[in-house]
Amino acid sequence: VQLVESGGGLVQAGGSLRLSCAASGFTFDRYYIGWFRQAPGKEREGVSCISSSGKSTYYADSVKGRITISRDNAKNTVYLQMNSLKPEDTAVYYCARRTSYGSNWYSVHQYDYWGQGTQVTVSS
Repeated sequence: VQLVESGGGLVQAGGSLRLSCAASGFTFDRYYIGWFRQAPGKEREGVSCISSSGKSTYYADSVKGRITISRDNAKNTVYLQMNSLKPEDTAVYYCARRTSYGSNWYSVHQYDYWGQGTQVTVSS
C-alpha cells in the first residue's frame, strides 16, 4: 500500500492550491480516503474525507466553503482543492486510507496507511 501526496507549496493568503493523493497497492475504489494536516506543535487534525464512490464528503468546520475533496477512481487519485487560503492553513497535509467506519471520520485511529505528507505554507 502506498499513498503519495503532491501539490503543496508556498502561496499568499487568498490564493489556491490543489493537492493530489496518488494511491497504489490496494483496490482503491473500495476505500474512503481522508486528508489531515499537522501544524508545528499541534496535533494532526482531520480536514476532509471522501467515500469510496465519491458520493459522500465530509469537512472540518474550519475549512467548509473553502476546500473541496474529490476523487478519480480511474486514476486512483484523490484531490483537495483549497481556495481562499489563510495563514492558519499552514501545515503538512497528509492523505490516509480509512478502514474503520465509526461516526468520527476525523479520528486518526480510523485510518491505517498514511502518505509522507506535503507542505503547505500560506503567507500573510
